Amino acid sequence: MKKIQMVDLQGQYQQIKETVDTSIQSVLDTSTYINGPLVKDFQKDLEDYLEVKHVIPCANGTDALQIAMMGLGLQPGDEVITADFTFAATVEVIALLQLTPVLVDVEPDTFNIDIEAVKKAITPRTKAIVPVHLFGQVANMDAILEIAKEHNLYIIEDNAQAIGANYTFKDGRKQKAGTIGNVGTTSFFPSKNLGCYGDGGAIFTNDDELAHTIRGIVNHGMYTRYYHDVVGVNSRLDSIQAGVLKAKLPHLDSYCNARRNAARFYNNAFANNPNIITPTTKSNATKNCGQICEVCDCHVFHQYTLQITNGKRDELHQHLLEKEIPNAIYYPVALHAQKAYKDDRYNEADFPVTNDLIKNVISLPMHTELDNEQLTFITETINNFIK
Repeated sequence: MKKIQMVDLQGQYQQIKETVDTSIQSVLDTSTYINGPLVKDFQKDLEDYLEVKHVIPCANGTDALQIAMMGLGLQPGDEVITADFTFAATVEVIALLQLTPVLVDVEPDTFNIDIEAVKKAITPRTKAIVPVHLFGQVANMDAILEIAKEHNLYIIEDNAQAIGANYTFKDGRKQKAGTIGNVGTTSFFPSKNLGCYGDGGAIFTNDDELAHTIRGIVNHGMYTRYYHDVVGVNSRLDSIQAGVLKAKLPHLDSYCNARRNAARFYNNAFANNPNIITPTTKSNATKNCGQICEVCDCHVFHQYTLQITNGKRDELHQHLLEKEIPNAIYYPVALHAQKAYKDDRYNEADFPVTNDLIKNVISLPMHTELDNEQLTFITETINNFIK
């Protein structure tokens, strides 16, 4: 059996080696390292794939979130609601811009932001909601759109983990994750479903004026060289990373399907274990579709995350490491409990789901190169330990 990797980037690279190498070599040959032709080509390809008017590449996913908030003109003291159970980058940029982060609990099945908690958190100072499409599944955008319309709020989608996912609205329409709100952001960190070989990110919007503003922000506030019209940052996707992403983008749907196949294997293997809760998939805001397939494209499984209900999550974590099965705990500390983001406004009673998840979740290897032998070894090892 091949050595099991949490993410097998080398195996994936071997499948597209010739295309990737050709793209990288073209950058070296032309020496167009910044804003070269491949950046523009990839931008257009991603706009076509997402069916969105504007893609603005940038240096990483954290910058993408910050730039989106800058582009919307949010001001110090404005409140921004987001999920408590996610990576710190989401709340980090809110704090960096001197906005006021408002953390709320998540749903126990999808791990995405809890709609009722959002409603309760809105005040006259609330200006935006940042739904995080966690682990690859799109949040309840029907409800979030309704809330935003009622209270005149911006929606900034954190799509770092769900690129390629579709959201099915209640009326049956489908739209790509990250293109539904006022603006969406993503990360191209190497382990993402669409990852480059360094850092990278992008911002998506259908708003022409907002896109224009953001294009200036990512390049020192310049539209004409040495003329600074807005306060900006230096955040550009370099040409080598764009070349890698352009080579990988045509494979994104097949990558997502490979992850769904692995998730289906996991789900079937754990179906009868009373101490394991497998991920929930929802084809729209209200319907639990109960299946994982290419047709049900609501979840792209950036992570495959179990809940261990018998109190042995930490023991399982160590046991898997001893068996040379990589695994991870996303996330061991809630954001509201992190030293950097503690606030007297928060009450532990408001975060029952998050406080439960941080004790019970564990993520298993999930990538495009997993084979049945590896999956069998992983699942049998877990089922033999968690009974």
